[in-house]
Amino acid sequence: MTSPHDPYVRVRGAREHNLRGVDVDVPRDVVAVFTGVSGSGKSSLAFGTVYAEAQRRYFESVAPYARRLIHQVGAPKVGEITGLPPAVSLEQRRSAPTSRSSVGTVTNVSNSLRMLFSRAGDYPPGAERLDSDAFSPNTAAGACPECHGLGRVHATTEELLVPDPSLSVREGAIAAWPGAWQGKNLRDILDALGHDVDRPWRELPAEQREWILFTDEQPVVTVHPVRDADRIQRPYQGTYMSARRYVMKTFADSRSPTLRARAERFLTSAPCPGCGGSRLRPEALAVTFGGRTIAELAALPLAELAGVLEGTSETARVLTDDLKSRIAPVVELGLGYLSLDRATPTLSAGELQRLRLATQLRSGLFGVVYVLDEPSAGLHPADTEALRTVLERLKAAGNSVFVVEHHLDVVRGADWIVDVGPRAGEHGGRVLYSGPVAGLASVAESATARFLFDGSPAPARRLREPRGRLEVGPVTWHNLRGVTAEFPLGVFTAVTGVSGSGKSTLIGQITEELPGVERLVSVDQKPIGRTPRSNLATYTGLFDVVRKVFAATDAARERGYGVGRFSFNVAGGRCETCQGEGFVSVELLFLPSTYAPCPDCGGARYNADTLQVTYRGRNIAEVLDLTVESAADFFADTPPVARSLTTLLDVGLGYLRLGQPATELSGGEAQRIKLASELQRGRRGHTLYLLDEPTTGLHPADVEVLMRQLHGLVDAGHTVIVVEHDMSVVAGADWVIDLGPGGGSEGGRIVAAGAPAEVARTPESRTAPYLARALP
Repeated sequence: MTSPHDPYVRVRGAREHNLRGVDVDVPRDVVAVFTGVSGSGKSSLAFGTVYAEAQRRYFESVAPYARRLIHQVGAPKVGEITGLPPAVSLEQRRSAPTSRSSVGTVTNVSNSLRMLFSRAGDYPPGAERLDSDAFSPNTAAGACPECHGLGRVHATTEELLVPDPSLSVREGAIAAWPGAWQGKNLRDILDALGHDVDRPWRELPAEQREWILFTDEQPVVTVHPVRDADRIQRPYQGTYMSARRYVMKTFADSRSPTLRARAERFLTSAPCPGCGGSRLRPEALAVTFGGRTIAELAALPLAELAGVLEGTSETARVLTDDLKSRIAPVVELGLGYLSLDRATPTLSAGELQRLRLATQLRSGLFGVVYVLDEPSAGLHPADTEALRTVLERLKAAGNSVFVVEHHLDVVRGADWIVDVGPRAGEHGGRVLYSGPVAGLASVAESATARFLFDGSPAPARRLREPRGRLEVGPVTWHNLRGVTAEFPLGVFTAVTGVSGSGKSTLIGQITEELPGVERLVSVDQKPIGRTPRSNLATYTGLFDVVRKVFAATDAARERGYGVGRFSFNVAGGRCETCQGEGFVSVELLFLPSTYAPCPDCGGARYNADTLQVTYRGRNIAEVLDLTVESAADFFADTPPVARSLTTLLDVGLGYLRLGQPATELSGGEAQRIKLASELQRGRRGHTLYLLDEPTTGLHPADVEVLMRQLHGLVDAGHTVIVVEHDMSVVAGADWVIDLGPGGGSEGGRIVAAGAPAEVARTPESRTAPYLARALP
């Protein structure tokens, strides 16, 4: 009997990003992987086209009024897609979770636990039953009134606010005050209030110092500023704000991470004396279950919490069963070491995605397409087995699973493969193969085929001799208990271990203060900017040189255009209609506001006069539109630009456009841009490079390119330390430090340290068997 519906999702004419009118058919009810080098277009196909279209169709069915409340992506550039079921996307994108977001809130386990305490908790005699809201630190009913449910209180002291009491107020004794005009304004107000701002701080009377730093009063006074003699100074009304009030206000309200971080330097943070850090009111903490408070249960690793819930009374059985069924998939995905109260911002992108995946497993959806973005990111090979089981279970429940993936074990286990390429950017964007995995072996152009079917390990490398040692520790933090580690200098070291074993915590303790570290460069995967105004060219400093090149042309000189004229961030050269953004927001009644190219500059970001200045036949907007690869030819004879572009090519980013907004870059791309910016600087003495999972999001072909760069740094006399799960990288290291043996409370110690071959022979190491396979 034939099924009436089409068993394939059929995409016709996909042109999103660099896709070139792609036609592809992918069967439903299978695990299908999308592979290809970084920047080849696989995410544009899976997320930018298939998922975006499914989401668009869903929104079409939502009432227009409700639709404006939902953040929508625009319609993808595609001819048509048929056979497309509803889709659920699990991306790596790091939304900005707040400090109130935790493992419990992401997985909804906290809700069930609060219900358990509300309905089946042991209350003190005579106490009335509490609603489940009263057990949440994020509601007015449950939050500790002293710390507002944050668990910590921030305070400040005179020593922190005034580090050097020999200075006067005018000389900047109050270090916590802002710099520039605002700081001068506060000093002028103090002067007008009658305080001596020229006397050393320590000579001021104690009650005066107390008032200046800690008062909550905000007196207003007329200030007669004394500034430059040639400028007319008008008196103004100034409001005083004490140093403590300024620091607290900045820390609580500022949207700028830099200002918040600066304010934090003048604060001490301690557990709240009212709730002891548990974040809850006393009434909620008086209720227990199995002899423990809700705060105590939330602090247990999930694997242990599941054990505590065993063997409970009949009344609580329904609630504890629900809790255990929510916890089980989290533990199965190798996250049993996390506790419910662990704050979301402290999780890695891979941990966060797997938590969302665990939540989906329980949702029991049927007949949808799950689109996943590298679920194996940040996973130890031992945990990848569990991930494959979970993908198979989603499929068995009657769903289609589309995965963008680089991990070869996940690719081998798939039912279907769509390989995009052959290379990145404008050299990619074609589907090279779509079919069962084995068939890819005959596709000569595919970069994936070479790694998928050639099982021979890399040739053996001679181990380098260390030039000294760096001692770190003893470290007691998160799950590390008094761990001391030795990192050899002048060699390539890989830190390995299962998720949650303490790797990032350990390398986080390496600072410039340690003896043996001359210069430290930490290259992480955080975005290079939060807005479309920040891009590849501005971040690397390349744009400054390009603007100078344009300002030096005859046309610019004739018109009197300086370097600033060629920036799209300042008035003058930019298009004023869109303020240099290149697009404008179009408000539509009942529909979400959409972004359209600016009607005046057509997305070029500059005004017509600026665009008339050309260099070698291209204006500044056309130069920003070049890929790194094309720009390298275009600027071949401009040494500072060429040097910058060569380092970007060396780390495999030739396909990115110079003006590509920071918001469009993946974490792996951001990390490689940071590395390239570092490589283009002149070498200054010995540098220690720290990289946390640099191969995340990279195709094996890109990993080779990156490793060439990192080994080149070591050959030039520097030290490189990476946290890594990719065994081909670990096998090529000079020294390996393996943490574990498990995650969370079962980890946190060094299981093995030595050359890769030695670590591969350590019986209790979970890494050893996988490393042994990768060694020649």
